[in-house]
Amino acid sequence: MNRIVQELREVRLPSRNDAAVIVQGLTRRFGDGPAVLEHLDLAIAPGEFVALLGHSGSGKSTLLRTLAGLDPVIEGSVSRPGEVSVVFQESRLLPWKRVWQNIVLGQAGANGRERAMAVLKEVGLGHRGDAWPLTLSGGEAQRAALARALVREPAFLMLDEPFAALDALTRLKMQRLVSDLWVRHRCSVLLVTHDVDEALLLADRAVVLERGRIRMDLPIPMERPRRHADPRFEHLRTVLLGTLGVHDD
Repeated sequence: MNRIVQELREVRLPSRNDAAVIVQGLTRRFGDGPAVLEHLDLAIAPGEFVALLGHSGSGKSTLLRTLAGLDPVIEGSVSRPGEVSVVFQESRLLPWKRVWQNIVLGQAGANGRERAMAVLKEVGLGHRGDAWPLTLSGGEAQRAALARALVREPAFLMLDEPFAALDALTRLKMQRLVSDLWVRHRCSVLLVTHDVDEALLLADRAVVLERGRIRMDLPIPMERPRRHADPRFEHLRTVLLGTLGVHDD
């Protein structure tokens, strides 16, 4: 146990000098209510995979929307790459367009179908390019959403609980897919999740939000692929669950 704690202490968190994403002093409130985000500081290195955890109302989605450019920055500052993509809980595919057309929606260029089919093949949907979205399973629809995000070749990819509505087996397959895609593309990733095991399996760091502030920023110094049987996994799981208020009896 002491060895594991020492390993955690030796891991260096990214500084603002080598970060792809920089959040400084970010405060966000709605109307006269309390701050949803309060003087938040966060740095994400190029190619780093960060998982964001916290109870409902802790500010996770507000932070993601701000980083995506969907919410304004009123107090504080946010710096991020120009090439960003977001995958939401729902696939948000347009049902009146073929799958491949959804992938390149809003993009110019004469080779749209070719680019769409290439990335669909990458996520295991090369055979479904001409299908209608309503004929896809839940897992296939989320794969298509991932393809739509990756075809834009983002330097920063945000995932907002993309597996929440999937069954357990499909969720495991999607986690492996995301891990493989991240290794291949090496973009910075911010994954919003409520699943501690998911964070430990996928991320380099787990950040826990509480009432708009970062309560814990925990490095995950484990080699990939990761196993639940690794004693470091169980230790980190206990630490994260305890920070989230879940304790073993």
